[in-house]
Amino acid sequence: MKSKRPLIRSLQRGQSLVELAISLTVILMLLAGAVDFGMAFFSYSALRDAAQEGALYGSINPTNFDGITQRIRQSSNKPVNLADESKVFVSISVIGRACQGTTNGSTNAIQVMVSYDYPIIMPFLGVILGRQTIPLHAIVTDTVLSPICT
Repeated sequence: MKSKRPLIRSLQRGQSLVELAISLTVILMLLAGAVDFGMAFFSYSALRDAAQEGALYGSINPTNFDGITQRIRQSSNKPVNLADESKVFVSISVIGRACQGTTNGSTNAIQVMVSYDYPIIMPFLGVILGRQTIPLHAIVTDTVLSPICT
């Protein structure tokens, strides 16, 4: 009687190869998703830094919206090109009055918002999320430091 062991070992090798292919596909998809979300977080960090730069400048020059916008757009070009006005949106608003002090019991402040839609690179993630971009918004509010209210 002949032994069936060589045939069983051959089938087990094929099974292992199929298991490797399936699990490797899943692991690579998870890794690609983690990298994509990491890059989105890195982009958010750049937006937050730019909004902070604009709010800091605006706390000293609260009426110079063009100067605030210029500081934001020049603060970085990687990983997000902040100078691209078609992709990065800037909103500036003064809370209270544009001077140091208080208005109706609350401190005057300047608020800067920078928005960007991060394009998803990983395939199929857009299908899962229902869109091909991740909307990122960074909002920073700083107290107005000058000029002094009269």
